[in-house]
Amino acid sequence: MNYETSISADMNDAGRQADAAHAGVASGYMEVGRTGGGWSRGRVLLVVALVLLALGGAYYLKHRNAAATANAEQGGAQAQTVTVITPGMTSVQGTIVASGTIAARREMPVGVAGEGGKVASVLVDAGDWVQAGQVLAVIDRSVQAQQVESQAANVEVAAANARIAQSNLDRALKLVDKGFISKADVDRLTATRDSAVAQVRVAQATLGQLRASTARLNILAPEAGLVLTRGVEPGQVVSSGSGVLFRIAKGGELEMQARLAESDMAKLSVGVSADVTPVGTATPFTGQIWQLAPTIDATTREGIARIALPYNDALRPGGFASATIRSGTVTAPMLPESAILNDQNGAFVYVVNKDDKVERRPVKVGDVTAAGIVVREGLNGSERIVLRAGGFLNPGDKVRPVAGGKTAAKPATGH
Repeated sequence: MNYETSISADMNDAGRQADAAHAGVASGYMEVGRTGGGWSRGRVLLVVALVLLALGGAYYLKHRNAAATANAEQGGAQAQTVTVITPGMTSVQGTIVASGTIAARREMPVGVAGEGGKVASVLVDAGDWVQAGQVLAVIDRSVQAQQVESQAANVEVAAANARIAQSNLDRALKLVDKGFISKADVDRLTATRDSAVAQVRVAQATLGQLRASTARLNILAPEAGLVLTRGVEPGQVVSSGSGVLFRIAKGGELEMQARLAESDMAKLSVGVSADVTPVGTATPFTGQIWQLAPTIDATTREGIARIALPYNDALRPGGFASATIRSGTVTAPMLPESAILNDQNGAFVYVVNKDDKVERRPVKVGDVTAAGIVVREGLNGSERIVLRAGGFLNPGDKVRPVAGGKTAAKPATGH
């Protein structure tokens, strides 16, 4: 509305009314003069009152329009100037950050397989590489060695008895035809020979058992790999109940056991790559998820993603590490941190509508990147978002938006 035009029109109307009133008064006096005082005093007063009323109306219209103009100018001056951006849609490489521990991919505990005894020597230490079947520690076998020698002698005795029994049988068979030995004697000698042969086999089996038990006094590596821990020393008495003496990482293969929320577990699959950074170093190691836990912990609502890693001196089993897992590409609006506000109801942004008024819009944020924060839900990318100073605004406020920053391209489609 053009207030100046209105004021001028009102002023002209008021002026015309005043001029008409003056003309009326003048004509009245002239008429009185012509008629020789034909007007009464009351009629003159009425004319004067009408003139004053017309002047007062003109004055009121003038000041009312001036006040409206001042109020409009004051309202425009009070509207805040805000910087707005239109984010558009951006393709972002999705990432999930998790923490966990380094461990052997296949850890093999090694203990005493036999009856045990006093440890004579330990041949390897933690950090050594070993081959399958390599001797890790030797248990004293002096007693077992005597038992083996004794049983070996028993085998020789049994073999000698078997030979004598066979000789007796052979001589008896030669005498049977001449009638010097009866058939009953031959049967008896045959049974004696068979018993002696059986005794030889029993003695040999016992000798083999003793030798095997003695051999088990050597603690051997079940597979080739890296010795992680050593829990035995020379002179220590060990047995099958002594527990784990060595731990070996099969093939030296390591992994990170990353703990993830169940919502993040659903975004991953076997073969997804990840960068693992151990505590104490800034160097990341690239690996791949080789197994996702089939269950979720009922208490923590977390699952474990096992990330396979090649051997490296900086990767120490039991150590803490963080992982950045690539979870695929996401197309979504991206905003700077200053545009996203938070309160007890969650994250939100201020949107400037077509009437230049502020609206509160709740959003759900996603990954945080160097370029900004991904908005997963709440925006389509075409809105005008208040860039900063949102904390001084309230929904419904009138603002003067000013485009600022780099406006993104048109929203992407097909995703």
